[in-house]
Amino acid sequence: MILGGVFVLRLVISGIAGRMGKRIGVLASGDKEVKIEGAIELPENPVIGSDIGEIIGIGRIGKGIGSDFAKTAGACDVLIEFTSPSATMQHLEIARRDKAGMVIGTTGLSAEEIQTIKGASSEIPIVLSPNMSIGANLLFKITDIAARTLSRDYKVAIVEAHHAKKKDAPSGTAKRLGEAVSKARGEMPPIESIREGDIVGDHIVTFTGKEERVELKHSAFSRDAFARGALKAAKFLKDKRSGFYTMHDVIK
Repeated sequence: MILGGVFVLRLVISGIAGRMGKRIGVLASGDKEVKIEGAIELPENPVIGSDIGEIIGIGRIGKGIGSDFAKTAGACDVLIEFTSPSATMQHLEIARRDKAGMVIGTTGLSAEEIQTIKGASSEIPIVLSPNMSIGANLLFKITDIAARTLSRDYKVAIVEAHHAKKKDAPSGTAKRLGEAVSKARGEMPPIESIREGDIVGDHIVTFTGKEERVELKHSAFSRDAFARGALKAAKFLKDKRSGFYTMHDVIK
């Protein structure tokens, strides 16, 4: 969509009443390069029919919250999705049909679901990442380097901590870190998951040798780290017609 000679990305936000959905909505509302075109939630959610702006705390914007992505997909450039695997896969088929891009931060996706997403990327542009923050994606890279550089005498372990309401364990970020180690060493390291309080997200990877220990850590202080990354990913897709991308592509 062109406004004042500038291309403005039309967004639909899935899971708008959730913690991530609200922060994405707030940041998007203050971004001149994007426009919130719609938002969706589960049919049984009491926010259905409410004004998006009132739910995210910025005042009315004249756009209501619905439960059917099909009704807004045609007016959508990119759907940002931080929900459940089942909802994500349903929305993927609608996006595929209406040629809308997707930024997917949903965790807990099965290997088969990820393959389906990759298959859909031959028709629409998709960014998929278990963690949208810049720092966490740097941690993926550094972990890969450490796993390939340090000898197998260094034992690897991963600890991740999140808020008590997070459903999946280990986190998608911890799994991705484990995969980085596994690709270099041929085995998945042990992962410890902690669920308590309102922890936004902590991940620690340790390489322990006989005389020393290397510790790599990323801590998110605010969900805005993920929300800003998601918006950056959405903008990255604006001139893409298809393709499968990760946050490494977005950051580059």
